[in-house]
Amino acid sequence: MKMKTLRGITWDHSRGYTSIVAVSQRFEELHRDVNISWEKRSLQEFADAPLEKLAKAYDLLVIDHPWAGFAADQGILLPLQEYIDAGYLEDQKCNSVGASYESYIFNGFLSALPLDAATPVAVYRPDCFDKQESLPGTFEEVLEIAKSGKVIYAGIPINLLMDFYMFGATLGEPMFTEEEIIDRHAGEKILEDMRNLASMCTPEIFSWDPVDVHEALAAENEYCYCPFAYGYTNYSRDGYAAHLLKAGNVVSYHGKNLRTVLGGTGLSISSACEEKETAVEFLKYAVSPKIQRTLYFEGGGQPGHRSAWTDDECNRRSENFFRDTLRTLDESYLRPRYSGYLYFQDRAGDLVREYVKNGGKASDTIAGLNQLYRKSKEGTI
Repeated sequence: MKMKTLRGITWDHSRGYTSIVAVSQRFEELHRDVNISWEKRSLQEFADAPLEKLAKAYDLLVIDHPWAGFAADQGILLPLQEYIDAGYLEDQKCNSVGASYESYIFNGFLSALPLDAATPVAVYRPDCFDKQESLPGTFEEVLEIAKSGKVIYAGIPINLLMDFYMFGATLGEPMFTEEEIIDRHAGEKILEDMRNLASMCTPEIFSWDPVDVHEALAAENEYCYCPFAYGYTNYSRDGYAAHLLKAGNVVSYHGKNLRTVLGGTGLSISSACEEKETAVEFLKYAVSPKIQRTLYFEGGGQPGHRSAWTDDECNRRSENFFRDTLRTLDESYLRPRYSGYLYFQDRAGDLVREYVKNGGKASDTIAGLNQLYRKSKEGTI
């Protein structure tokens, strides 16, 4: 019996690794001629590693949707719309969590299917809030409790950039127009609000990603509340961390629910894969509704199929994580995906972080962002 071998690359967290390994193990048991091996990379590498290099080395790739435009332009991933029947894709589309399905389509090229769905949500220690003490409902109320030093969030460059998008999208400001990412005056006000919140939090946030935030909330008694961090259902499951965390929808900002920035991951196939048919069958298995709400979830995953988000058992085992955050997912903002976008994203966060952490002239930060944005659209980078 000739073995069909597939190599996959994912990211280094239970949500990204043990989940897909568990699904792969069962697929191998059902297909004795298939061997699937997975490697993992850090969360930062997940955001930064060049996709074209990974597509040469691996058959299965767990990717972030901002790569969609680049993938369509370079042809490094399989166009899944040509390999998967329309009925299956229609189910995926109808059961998308927010814009997860749409996020992997660029100019008609479907680069991946949603394996995992996420956006920043509110996360807190329920044991810190008694029945008489209500959770904050507005950004102003977040600022009030932040004065106690109990509030934390992710302050590394990429996350602060996503926060900047979040506030702009919530205000309804036109973003990523022909010449600028946002109106200068609106952008300056957003930066001031971001700096105000950060000034009330521990400086450690500037080295924390969302996993660090969840770990700090779950492991220590120093912090109680995070207003927005990419959600991790793992921390709402018994036994995963020292303290159970509860997740919920985000607060309002200027009278509107915050529109956090869609994240999550998709499962894609390299166009260089020699076992394309087998890879497609595995992909369909991994993102199918039953596997998503059973094996994938049980392995530590955060499903991309809507049926898992409304499933009673998935919610029972995660402190109602999915139902309590679904509104935020459905209202989330879809960031740009044009081919040069990642040039902007990889550099713009540093400018936002510099202002939020150290201050300066907000107008200079906006000017710098606009300069990077125009450069990213030149098509020569």
